[in-house]
Amino acid sequence: MTAVLLGSPLVLGHPSFAFLLCSRVLANMGFHMLGVAVGWQLYALTGSALDLGLVGLAQFLPIVLLTLLVGQVADRCDRRLIAVVCQLVEAAAALALVAATVTGRQSNTTILAIVALIGAARAFESPATTALVSDVVPRPLIARAMAWLVSANQTAQIVGPALGGFLSARSPEAAYVAAASLFVVAGMCAAVIRSRRGPRAVEPLTLESVFSGVAFIWSRRVLLGTMSLDLFAVLLGGATALLPVYARDILDAGPRGLGLLRSAPAVGALATSIFLARYPLRRRIGPALFRTVMVFGAATIVFGLSTSFALSLVALAVLGASDVVSVVIRASLVQIRTPDAMRGRVSAVHSLFTGTSNQLGAFESGLVGALVGTVPSVLLGGIGTVAIAVLWMVLFPELRRVHQFEE
Repeated sequence: MTAVLLGSPLVLGHPSFAFLLCSRVLANMGFHMLGVAVGWQLYALTGSALDLGLVGLAQFLPIVLLTLLVGQVADRCDRRLIAVVCQLVEAAAALALVAATVTGRQSNTTILAIVALIGAARAFESPATTALVSDVVPRPLIARAMAWLVSANQTAQIVGPALGGFLSARSPEAAYVAAASLFVVAGMCAAVIRSRRGPRAVEPLTLESVFSGVAFIWSRRVLLGTMSLDLFAVLLGGATALLPVYARDILDAGPRGLGLLRSAPAVGALATSIFLARYPLRRRIGPALFRTVMVFGAATIVFGLSTSFALSLVALAVLGASDVVSVVIRASLVQIRTPDAMRGRVSAVHSLFTGTSNQLGAFESGLVGALVGTVPSVLLGGIGTVAIAVLWMVLFPELRRVHQFEE
């Protein structure tokens, strides 16, 4: 018990990990502030659920197009420098949104183009910062470190959308300027990170090395099952893309209510991730993963049916709490079961899976919402998520039998 209680302070006792944690929480806070501000501004401009889905597509396409390249960059270049450059690019993009709004050029095309630039920067940033974890903490602390990073992300998802909603009620420009400031400070934190490891051995650049991350995951059924389960479950259950519609047309909550709705999943996720950082999962990893995905689907169904703002907040909080268990399990398996020399490429493919589920899921929700209606879209997504969990238990029995993170 003592070791468990002291584990988290030991992780935070590594200064470079503390700076990495700060960098991640600030950058993600800025990103989620932008998500609320862009969603509200775009829906006010066009009134189209499809345009909200296109925001997700604009973020998704750079991840797909750049996946193989960003993995090579993360394994060959200074991961800390990659994070700094990407966060400065994101700051510049946020200021471009300010300029477009102030000059009256905030068309859906302009907004989507800037969102795509942010997506490209995050495509490079995500695998680099994820791979940095093993560079700054000892291997035995990786699972706890991942839980703390998830906690940081959930903190960002609570504070970022709430601030984004309140600032957007004043003006979109205020939210964009605040986000740009957060990206700059995040880059400053990343700049002072120091790796515990020496120079990495870099293999020659060949066609085989470019695709080696994909080949590695394909040959590991547990990793493939974990990533693909998340991909399809969140792809179908991407209700958060339609929150502007719920906030304005169903719950009559306004931009401030939208910020709270966007924050609600992170409230449940933060509480759960802090618990996991203190008391990390050690046994029956596979069954825990399947149970939490089913809860995620059930919470999505409840949210889809709700016309109560309070019930919607609770359903979204449960959704976030269940999702974070899946995130911690998946991220820990990838970090622990991947050799350091390949961690950037594997993390890039991992980012493709998560980006596909989140951003393409947003596009799917917007498209289906435009075709059959908002509520049916969310309900179908929740039902599909539960069905995917049951199907994956049959297709990946190895994953169902995973007992602990180490092989």
